[in-house]
Amino acid sequence: MTTTAPSSTTKISIEFRPHDKVTRVPPGMTIFNAANWIGLPIDSTCGAKGTCGKCKVRILHGNNGATAADRRIFTDEELADGWRLSCRSEANSDVVCHVPRLMGNPKAALMGFDRHVILNPNVNKVPLSLASPSLEDQRSDFSRIRDALKPEGYAVEASLNLLRQLPGVLRRNDWHVTAVVVGHELVSVEGGDTTDRLFGLAFDIGTTTVVGMLIDLNSGAPVAVRSALNGQAVQGADVISRISYTMLHEDGLSELNQVILRTLNGLIVQLLDEGGVAPHEVYEVVTAGNATMQHLFLGVDPEPIGLEPFIPAVEDLVQASAQEVGLEILPQAQIHCLPYLGAYVGADLIAGLLATGLAQNEGVRLLVDVGTNGEIILGSASRTVATAAPAGPAFEGAQILDGMRASTGAIEAVTINPEGLELQVIGDVPPIGLCGSGLLDVVAQLRLSGLMLPSGRFVKAEEATELVSPELARRIITDEEGRRSFVLAWPEESGSGKSIVLTQRDVRELQFAKGSIAGGIDVVMQELDVDSDELVEIFLAGSFGSYINPQSARIIGLVPPVPVEKIKAVGNAAGEGAKIALLSFRERQVARSLPQIVEYHELSGRGDFNDSFLAVLQFPELDTLGIEKWA
Repeated sequence: MTTTAPSSTTKISIEFRPHDKVTRVPPGMTIFNAANWIGLPIDSTCGAKGTCGKCKVRILHGNNGATAADRRIFTDEELADGWRLSCRSEANSDVVCHVPRLMGNPKAALMGFDRHVILNPNVNKVPLSLASPSLEDQRSDFSRIRDALKPEGYAVEASLNLLRQLPGVLRRNDWHVTAVVVGHELVSVEGGDTTDRLFGLAFDIGTTTVVGMLIDLNSGAPVAVRSALNGQAVQGADVISRISYTMLHEDGLSELNQVILRTLNGLIVQLLDEGGVAPHEVYEVVTAGNATMQHLFLGVDPEPIGLEPFIPAVEDLVQASAQEVGLEILPQAQIHCLPYLGAYVGADLIAGLLATGLAQNEGVRLLVDVGTNGEIILGSASRTVATAAPAGPAFEGAQILDGMRASTGAIEAVTINPEGLELQVIGDVPPIGLCGSGLLDVVAQLRLSGLMLPSGRFVKAEEATELVSPELARRIITDEEGRRSFVLAWPEESGSGKSIVLTQRDVRELQFAKGSIAGGIDVVMQELDVDSDELVEIFLAGSFGSYINPQSARIIGLVPPVPVEKIKAVGNAAGEGAKIALLSFRERQVARSLPQIVEYHELSGRGDFNDSFLAVLQFPELDTLGIEKWA
């Protein structure tokens, strides 16, 4: 068994008074982050950098030594009385602390999936009216700004690129400017008061699709949302093929890096144009994506991810400037890539955890990102485990005879009833193929009609006539070699002029794909000793998860047999989580803590996964789901 996080038995307790809140966290987590974990706001303006001195707590019980930042803020008497900066105070044993009441009510919004998130972006604008230099005051331009920001709680640094701009900006604007601070970095100095113009970008960098959101950081509102196909798709449909591309081509890494940058910069142009925002008004970007996509975006070699023991170059939150990365916005804008849980459970699932709050809430929940690589997280505030299952490309419509991606002409939903067959086609045009959601639907409907056995085999044509109407029965066809298929559209009904069929081989491909994910789910449920009736909710995430019919997922055994109302399609949870991390540095701190909280289990070589995979290959008997055949 491979894990990358301490077990729940090593966690320590932190009690917050007078709020009567208690949480359990791994040793070494700061008290500030532990409070964020359970949604308790502690005052801070510096982004937990230890400079503003506002996140004061009094340690009533527990061994917490004073840091240099504590000694700078507190008197000796206050230190002796237990006062500490919560953002600097690491808990290494059980702690009881007192949290002073906030002076005001923090601004919050309902985000993600029923989550109240404190809006506290890492980007701040501070209007300054500076005294001009004189023979008596010969401080440098940067010192003048830095000194003015100190009373506001900011201890800033600046890049050479910004320092080159300071003399002109300050003097052109008669020393009336706005300082733009991201964390502890002074990223821009603008003429006049520009506090009403504050923007950031959140990206979900998917293997197939990239989604970008332009966010007004003052209000928390999305200004524009756009998506585009990941331009890397021509070099491979999945992460393994893209890793292979970097290994087999001398300039493969550079090529894939430039391709994803073109995709992102193209989206940026569209987003800024739609929102009426200038590139220099974007000060921060948060990205989520699987480990391979994040490596390729940053230009970091992903080869070790594809080879046992599957090690990424870095798993923690990565920070760089837009100029370093190659994004065409303010050069000093800060880029933050959310951390990973493992080589195949990436930052997209960290973002999904932020969006759902799964690891912070009571009650066991399951989050599944259904795709070529099925990412699975199960748990609650008590304990959370994660894994990744290699499902293959069937859910994307690949390796299916008439399969295609979810685009115009794809059959996306299927209904079979005693009267016949109904197809829902993207674009309301004649069908030309079958996408993943349609594939799940037709198989589930064939099970309900009795035309498909639990083994996945079609019934014989002569048996079909005894089960369904003649119009449906004739759709079971057999080729010269005795292989059966089901006709979804006859040549005269399709947009391609040929029949669109579901073959026996297609069903096998789906069985292997769903078996891999269902087997992975079984492994993590065994790990937590959880039965399906203990699950509070099942979240289906990702672009494909958005379009899955929950009942179809249940019928084919993709998810545990829970009541269908417990299965929720949460769509682009990764993008939603990236947006949350952009709008709240507190939530970003939670994201950074998640790899310490969530246990990652590698399925490769595990005998129990192989056993589970074989056990779930067949489709469930309908009566075990409380469902009867309509026939």
